[in-house]
Parts: sequence; C-alpha cells; structure tokens
Amino acid sequence: MSLPPPDRAVQRRVLLVLSLGQVLAGVGLGAGVSIGALLLSAVAGDESISGLAATAGTLGAAVFAIPLARLASLAGRRPALATGAGLAMLGAFAVIGAATLGNPVLLLVALLLLGVGTAVNLQARFAATDLASSIHRGRDLSIVVWTTTIGIVVGPNLVGPGQALGAALGLPDLTGPFLITAACQIAAAALYLIALRPDPLREARRLSGAAPTTTTRRRLGDGFRAAGSRGRAGIAIVSLAHATMVAVMAMTPVHLAHQGATLTVIGLTISLHTLGMFGLSPVFGALSDRIGRGTVVLIGEILFAASLLTGWMASQSALAVTIALILLGLGWSAATVAGSAIVAESTDIAHRPSVQGLSDTVMSLCGATGGALAGLVLSQIGFSGLNAVTMVLVVIGSVLALRLTSISGDRSLQPV
Repeated sequence: MSLPPPDRAVQRRVLLVLSLGQVLAGVGLGAGVSIGALLLSAVAGDESISGLAATAGTLGAAVFAIPLARLASLAGRRPALATGAGLAMLGAFAVIGAATLGNPVLLLVALLLLGVGTAVNLQARFAATDLASSIHRGRDLSIVVWTTTIGIVVGPNLVGPGQALGAALGLPDLTGPFLITAACQIAAAALYLIALRPDPLREARRLSGAAPTTTTRRRLGDGFRAAGSRGRAGIAIVSLAHATMVAVMAMTPVHLAHQGATLTVIGLTISLHTLGMFGLSPVFGALSDRIGRGTVVLIGEILFAASLLTGWMASQSALAVTIALILLGLGWSAATVAGSAIVAESTDIAHRPSVQGLSDTVMSLCGATGGALAGLVLSQIGFSGLNAVTMVLVVIGSVLALRLTSISGDRSLQPV
C-alpha cells in the first residue's frame, strides 16, 4: 500500500531533517571516535586495552538502543533522537574530564555514554522507513545512511584543528576533538526538536490507524518473536557485519601507529574507511529494492572477504591496509543497509520500534565484543592474525545470505 501524495511530501521533509542530523552527528563522532583508542592507550599506559575504547562506544550504543526505541514507541522519534543527542554531548564533555583526571576507568564510562550518539544514528536510519513506501524502503533508509558520509569523513580530519583548539584551552593531549563532538551533538539535538515535524513514527501510526502506545514494558523475547524468522535473520546479518567492521577498524589506528604513521595519515585512512561505509549506501539501498536483500548481503560478504584477505596478506603496507579498510567499509555498507531493510519491513508498525531497538542492541553488543577481543588478538598474533580470525564471521554471514537468496520473495516485502 503506497502512501498518498501529501505524505510523500512529508517523507521528503523527514528525510531532509534526518539527513542534516546525520551530518552533524557524523562530524562530531568522526572527530572523536577516530582517536578514542589512542586516547585510552595514552591515559592507561597500556596498549593492549586500547580496543576497549571501541568496545565502550559500541556497548553504549547497545545500552541505550532499547531505551531510546521505547521512548520513540511512547512519544515518537523526535524526543527520542533529541534526547540521545543531548546525552552524547554530555558524554563528550565527560571524556575530556576523565582524561584530565587521568582516570582510564572514568574514561571508559564516558566513552560508553558517548556511544548513545551511535544509537541515535542507528535509530535515524529506521526513522527514515516509517513513512517509506515498500518499493523505496531500502532507498530511503540508505539516503539517511549516506548523508553520514559528509560528517564522518570530515570529522577525522578535524583531529588536527581539534588538537590545536584543545591545546589553546590547556586541555590534555588528544581531547580537543571532543569539543567538536559536543558542539555538533548540541546542534543535532536542537535540529530534531525544532524541525522533525510531523514526527514520522506518530504520523505512520496515524495513517495506519494503529493504536498509540501507552506503555514501554516489554520483555526482550517479545522483540525476537515479533521479528519473525526473516527479521531475526536480518538482526543476525547486521550484527555480524558490525562485529567484523569494529574488530578490524578499531585496531587499525594502533597498527598504523606501530608502523610509524602520523595522526594525519591515520585520520585520512579512517576517513577513507568511513567513505566506504557510507558513500555508496544509496547504491546498495537501490539494489536491495531491485535485486533482493539477500543478494546485496552476499555482495557485502564478498567485499568483507576481500578486505580481510588484503589485511591478512599485506598488513605491513600502509597502502594495502588503506585499501583493505575501504573494502571493509563497503562490505559493512552493503550488509547493513540490506539487513536493516529486512529488519524494518519484517514486522508491523505497532512492534516496529521494539524490534528495531532490539536489532540495534544486538548489533552494538556484537560490535563491542569484537572490539574488546580485537585488542587482545592484536597483542598476541598481530594485525594479520586479527584479519584471519575475523574471517569466521564472514563465513557465517555468507551462509545466512545464501539462505535468504534461496527464499522466494527475497525482494522488499509488502507493508504490514
């Protein structure tokens, strides 16, 4: 069932606001996250725990995903997204405070709170599907994912200016970029509060005649049951893809630093990686609408395999590592866009936020686990070994993709 023409105009406005919010959030998170591992390593004086920086951020996204989804279910996307952005701003300031105190435990807690910004970004992509027609669901989701490119590619390249700003203010080394993070999150929160009208989730419920949600009490198992077998496959796909990406990406700055790379080179490498993550997402979104979600997931797994093989066989070459990181981002993009579209369309509007929150929680927990283990693996068997071990996740994801492509009706589902 397609939405009437006036609602298509509303959807265009919703996509514009969500896209602008993603640009702001991307600049902020990109400026800080790219050096999180280095900051933790410097504060703790122990390189082996540097992977916990990515773990804390992704764990924070996991912790806040379901509460934000429940807030969206109860009050709408607008207050949920704005609240999350506000909390991420507090997390950025807390990072600076923890580093100033030289306390690695407080720094991990602050990075965890900052992770709510990732939860907001993840929910924004689902918000893009609330009013989307069935034939454009993948495309609309991918547009919001794509706009993150602008911010998150620019963000890591603001490390230098952020460092200069922090030094001028007398802040500890590597904390200046988090001032940029805080400012961008404040701006994103204001944007959502002022401009995201009408609220896409509330409007979708009005159009469908669904009863408003009056309680947030739901058990975790309810989300798994509401997702159905196809939705659960989508959750598994995006979770494995995220674990694969985080495990390798989080350790790349540390590996490059071992090779003598400067912060500028590290920032450029992460920028190219994030360009791969988001730059071609509209292509993968359109393909998932046209040739099927499972087929696009399989394309993503092939890209993952190419990335890990490159990192495995040529880890001593900075150029090869950069190419591997670009392929890693492309694989993540294909698998995440198509997998998220599966999750978005696999349940009715009444249960959609809870299923999406569950998906983001599992996805982030898998990423946190990957980041935590990656630091230990790197310290024991190096960057090549990390890429080889991570290949196991690609094999599992490929099996799920092949199962989806073998199911009739692999293309977009009709709205429910």
